[in-house]
Amino acid sequence: MSVALARLTVRAAVDEAEATLAAAGVPTPRVDAEWLLAGLLGVGRARLRLQADTALPTATADDYAAAVRRRAAREPLQQILGWEEFRGLRLRLSPDVLVPRPETEGLVEWALALLPPPAARRLTVADVGTGSGCIACAIAGARADVDVVALDLSAAAARVAGANARALGSRVRVAVGDLVAALRDASLDALIANPPYLTDAEAAGLAPEVALHEPPLALAGGRDGLSVLARLVDEAPRVLRAGGVIALETGGPAHVAALTARLRARGVVDVAGRADLAGVVRFVAGRVPERA
Repeated sequence: MSVALARLTVRAAVDEAEATLAAAGVPTPRVDAEWLLAGLLGVGRARLRLQADTALPTATADDYAAAVRRRAAREPLQQILGWEEFRGLRLRLSPDVLVPRPETEGLVEWALALLPPPAARRLTVADVGTGSGCIACAIAGARADVDVVALDLSAAAARVAGANARALGSRVRVAVGDLVAALRDASLDALIANPPYLTDAEAAGLAPEVALHEPPLALAGGRDGLSVLARLVDEAPRVLRAGGVIALETGGPAHVAALTARLRARGVVDVAGRADLAGVVRFVAGRVPERA
């Protein structure tokens, strides 16, 4: 950034930051420039605009210049801010976890709708591949009668999820493990997962924000994107109780079709797909049949 930001108003500083980010190829330079400064000032973007003619304090100017340099290097906005919102929850982030995506809120909404209504018995739900803990914390926050176990193969990701659960006061137990290997037979009422599902080719073409700054372990699912999803479908019936639900996020219609057949072949019933907010059939869910 070429101008001494301490001599600029908020509006002028954001204008210059926007130009810097646009030159670096950031897809939404104005929005990101505003969020970076709003985050430093502890206000929302609307409040920031009301302060447009206010002079930028020197200390804030220095911090803003550093944040803009990071974003121009294509570090994700959410990692620079240190948080992302998910279903009304503010989750702390690190490079060890994926940035929660809005699409995954649709998975949570559907999973909640598939859970049985509150009754005398508490329910147990697993979030497999929890990452930041966004799914686990959202489920726990929405249902007081549900105990959630959050699992991740990455110990670093599990630490992030645990910190978020504690900060939010969520009833979430976090553990390190490979999919559901550590869970007892017939111990779950629901299994929810947003596992790695990109194909190797898709992973190779990711934007710098993802390719350089988010964990590859949480992204790539092999040649067809199904390596982790298929294992999860194969292992889920063991840990689900009769009537238990499995709900998964996938790479799209081809995955949903393949997993629908695989779930049915393993005795799962009421299998269906559902579209995300963009109209892409991305989610698949089913139920272990009740015992006769």
